Amino acid sequence: MLGSHRFLIRRAALALAAFPYQLLAAAGKAEPIVFVADSRRYHGWQAWFTNLYNDSLLMFTVVTVVTIPVVGVILGLLTDFLMARIGINLRSRTVAEH
Repeated sequence: MLGSHRFLIRRAALALAAFPYQLLAAAGKAEPIVFVADSRRYHGWQAWFTNLYNDSLLMFTVVTVVTIPVVGVILGLLTDFLMARIGINLRSRTVAEH
């Protein structure tokens, strides 16, 4: 008895989840949306990066995924260097809370 109720609940949940897709599928054919970045006002590396987005989303993704960690490491090393210069040593930190 309990198993059949679970089956009905699952079927009802699936029907409700699929309902919006049936509504969207019933609409007429639409033109595909194309996202393009306006690169006319950019120069240098910004124009290159914008054109990379417009030309190849795969290469844009690869460059972005590689660039973000590299910039993070550079900023972390710079912060570590500057903090060491002003006398804050985070490598041998002692816990003051007892």
